[in-house]
Amino acid sequence: MYHVRNFVAVLVIILHVSVLTGCGYLPSSKYAREVVGDKVSTQVIISAVDPQNTVLIKDAVDSAVIKSFKTSLTDRAHSTTHLVISLQGVSYAPVQYDNNGYVIGYRTTTVLKIDMIHEGISKVYSVKGTYDFAIEPNAIISDQIRFEAIKYSATKAISSFVAKVSAQGARSKKAK
Repeated sequence: MYHVRNFVAVLVIILHVSVLTGCGYLPSSKYAREVVGDKVSTQVIISAVDPQNTVLIKDAVDSAVIKSFKTSLTDRAHSTTHLVISLQGVSYAPVQYDNNGYVIGYRTTTVLKIDMIHEGISKVYSVKGTYDFAIEPNAIISDQIRFEAIKYSATKAISSFVAKVSAQGARSKKAK
């Protein structure tokens, strides 16, 4: 009985692998990398209204670009794609209350405008990322929690951008 289960498990794995490779499956980072190229540079525009949050977003953007596009960051002179990112807004909204009516959960929403310049052609994207976090009842949001929430929501916004670019790459590949 044990050998039959192992055989079935191996058969299922082989079937999944053959279906994924047989249908031409490619990870989304492959499509995105085809659109942006191998070398990406980033520039985050410092917001006069919210300079502290802009600095946080720069770090989040750089790490998300490396992870999502599976590419290297470089200076603008050597890049195939340049991303100009500006913070459009950060907001906090209560999403959970305790029995006494105190807020115990917030959602941070970060909106970014990304101008992607690739081979002299500019395309503008507006992306949004959210992050939910809990606080103690009747407590204020500390700077540390606020910074982490912005960092995580900005990372999700970048992931949304990657999804849009991946879809663009998949469509262009299908059109060929």
